[in-house]
Amino acid sequence: MIPIAHPLIGIEEKNAVLQVLESAQLAQGEQVLRFEREFARACQVEDAIAVSSGTAALYLALLAHGIGPGDEVITTAFSFAATANVIFLVGATPVFVDIESDTYNLDPALVARAVTKKTKAILPVHLYGNPCSIGQLLQIAEEHHLTLIEDACQAHAATVHGKPVGGFGTGCFSFYATKNMTTGEGGMVTTNNSTVAERVRLLRNHGQKARYSHIALGYNLRMTDIQGALGVVQLKRLEQMTEQRIANATFLTEQLQTALQTPVAHPEHRHVYHQYTIQVPDERDAWIGRLQARGVGSCVHYPVPIHRQPFYQAHPDTYRCIGSHGTASASYADARLPITEAAAQHVLSLPVHPALSTEDLATIAREVLNLCH
Repeated sequence: MIPIAHPLIGIEEKNAVLQVLESAQLAQGEQVLRFEREFARACQVEDAIAVSSGTAALYLALLAHGIGPGDEVITTAFSFAATANVIFLVGATPVFVDIESDTYNLDPALVARAVTKKTKAILPVHLYGNPCSIGQLLQIAEEHHLTLIEDACQAHAATVHGKPVGGFGTGCFSFYATKNMTTGEGGMVTTNNSTVAERVRLLRNHGQKARYSHIALGYNLRMTDIQGALGVVQLKRLEQMTEQRIANATFLTEQLQTALQTPVAHPEHRHVYHQYTIQVPDERDAWIGRLQARGVGSCVHYPVPIHRQPFYQAHPDTYRCIGSHGTASASYADARLPITEAAAQHVLSLPVHPALSTEDLATIAREVLNLCH
């Protein structure tokens, strides 16, 4: 079976972990600090603050910007649930805006229409590793004095006009096992705002300014030195792994683009292919089963948009939707995001990770083409 994801963990990662274990410094320490410094340099930002997960990064970023009850945050419903859940958790209101039909990222024109007096932030996702229209979103944010928080959890090493994502606003990254680089679990907040950086550091560590001096209510959302050591090594390999993902994606697109819709990226955007996502015209479940039978793994990211998830169905008064016509839904029954909902019915992700062999890639392309005919 060709798996949909395969973390690349080598001898250098294993040795780095063993060194931490032998040092007896297992909690947040020098390895985390080193990882933060090197990740900040890679993202071309002043500060990077390591935390326990990508979800923790998003949550702390919102808190650090003072977002809470009474505020609205514009985001996408076509993402993993954590993107919106953190908005709910800080007491703010998610405002779901429809997406572009080709990139699956937020539609900037609809974002502009969604801004109200209550809007405090825009939280776009660089979905599948494909940078969103960050320049247009940044312009909207500046015009309305809004915070821009980038969900870059799938977009390590992605760039827009050569500038890394995570540096246009406050960036949030994940190092979950299936991400383009991994520490098993873990996350990072990137920023050029020293006040935000200080606040995130405070909140991740029980609100301690100094040991046993708690000046704020905080959390235990730290990264361990074991994870930090993994991150240092994985970051060294990130460019090589990214180039291999891009090469794999290029091969698949060359083979498949005449038969079905393949990933689309702006020419000045570096798509890093956390997922290689096609559109299946119909009978997607049958495609998944047939690919599985032929030894090709696949996955749907994401089959149920966030606003259609059971939790949000049970709390219809806690969010709003702005559909493709730019009109707000009056109630849950009218909460339609037609492009989002259509994408959720047709997207299918294929293996693209750097562990794939030439034979694997040829098999994936051949079996997908067989299903097209």
